[in-house]
Amino acid sequence: MAIQTDERLKQLHFTKDTISLNLIDGQTITVPLVSYPRLLNATPAQHQKWQVCGAG
Repeated sequence: MAIQTDERLKQLHFTKDTISLNLIDGQTITVPLVSYPRLLNATPAQHQKWQVCGAG
């Protein structure tokens, strides 16, 4: 997927307990999944189906 100029998200990945967002400026933001119950209860297959929306 080509990154558009207004997108901020480069990649994201999940662990058992966290979601990490890698931004195009090199920063990484990691937050606990307990903050997002729907993501916490999602399956690994569902986690792989993410997509960028808005400005990324």
